[in-house]
Amino acid sequence: MERELFEHYLTDESRRGPVVDGAFTGAAGGAACGDLSRVSFLVAGGRLEKVTFDAEGCGATKAATAAVAEMIDGAPVLDAALIDIDTVDTAIGGLTPAKRHAAQLATDALHRALQGVASSNLNLVADRVGGRGLPEEPPQNSRRREASPSRRVAVAMSGGVDSAVAALLAREEGAEVVGITVKLWTDPETDGAKACCSPEAVLGARALAHQLGIPHFTLDLEEDVRRRVVDRFIGGYTEGTTPNPCILCNGEVRLAAMIDLAERVGAERLLTGHYARIVEDGDGPLLAAAADKAKDQSYMLAALPPELLGRLGFPLTELTKPEVREIAARHGLAVARKAESQDLCFLAGQGKRGFLRRHGGLRERDGAIVDSAGRTLGRHRGHHDFTVGQRRGIGVAAPEALYVLATDATANTVTVGTRAELEKRSVRVRDVVLHRDGSAVDAVKLRYRSRALPATVSAAGKGRHPSLDVDLGEAFPGVAPGQTAVLMAGEQIVGHGTIAA
Repeated sequence: MERELFEHYLTDESRRGPVVDGAFTGAAGGAACGDLSRVSFLVAGGRLEKVTFDAEGCGATKAATAAVAEMIDGAPVLDAALIDIDTVDTAIGGLTPAKRHAAQLATDALHRALQGVASSNLNLVADRVGGRGLPEEPPQNSRRREASPSRRVAVAMSGGVDSAVAALLAREEGAEVVGITVKLWTDPETDGAKACCSPEAVLGARALAHQLGIPHFTLDLEEDVRRRVVDRFIGGYTEGTTPNPCILCNGEVRLAAMIDLAERVGAERLLTGHYARIVEDGDGPLLAAAADKAKDQSYMLAALPPELLGRLGFPLTELTKPEVREIAARHGLAVARKAESQDLCFLAGQGKRGFLRRHGGLRERDGAIVDSAGRTLGRHRGHHDFTVGQRRGIGVAAPEALYVLATDATANTVTVGTRAELEKRSVRVRDVVLHRDGSAVDAVKLRYRSRALPATVSAAGKGRHPSLDVDLGEAFPGVAPGQTAVLMAGEQIVGHGTIAA
């Protein structure tokens, strides 16, 4: 530790003081020694001003917080978003391993305050200074790569390998990159290590962004997700359907919010690590399947409005997953071999049954398992435990395999039958959005991992429709009400709706 630097910040009281009215504030603490770090500031013209701080506990925490306050005072928001633990540690002369938590607390306090900035409606592009229309030189401790505003892009960073490589590829093309991570759910029962948008994932994404020399912002969308996604998820199971919350979240919540922030930091577009394509057919942009069909995620993005597609980019469009992992490994990123998150962000590490009980009040309720003639074959503990097409876990012995044909929330019954009874040749779809005339539809995808089926729709023009009938070119087993029907023309997505029956 360089003692002079440490002593300078330990005794620096120049910015110590109360929170200014209207300031963005972040605090972090709870360490064993009772340390607490608080950082506050206003934002004007894309720069931080009227910075104040407070700190309690050991001298290292006081010095680290004072150093952060000095570094950000007058700095562009993007430079403040680049400050990490190593930056703070170096600024105060280096901390021993036992004291390094002080740099962590000061950094966390700063980024929690920046989280408030990200959620505001402020323009975060710094004013130009010097009277010559030139951007101010970044501070000496800044690692942010300078680029013209037209070459700035934002990248949605989850902390996984796909978004990391998306950021790498953009940087290699000469763009200045800004990382954005969304926090969607906090729940003590959730395994944050398995969720893509948990508080733990946010910290991992921030560390990864800083490792790449990228400024990082966190958007807290938990209340929006609870109201617009989770409540509808619970409502769907309560009513006896099987909702698809990821499509809803992508289409209505998180990507739109990140695009808005991308524009406010001066980025020309938002890049994501999704495996999908954006194509033009002369009438505007459309989503299309990715080159790697095994990883294609266009189904999960199907509800994105076309007006957002022009502000999105998918750098992994032509890559396969092994190629993405190889790029990450070549750049020495630990996430190169990181396992993929599989669960819904709000279900990670816990069962659906427990989640619905705790958050939706759906408890065990004895009911009948019946066949299509109404004969009772067995008992179950709640209709919400079952999905149309389900085979495992029914608990009824029969000469041939049984599948769930339907659930009735009112009667609390589950109807089961053979695969032949499960198959359908037509599907009613509600709340339909068509981006092209219905005559363009030649296929439909009824589940994420299922293949597209030949299909036609009833006569309908471009726009919104309360419901449409989709005729299938072949029988499909397991048409589940509540799931999304993605309407396609070749590999292009030209519409979507929710399966009604």
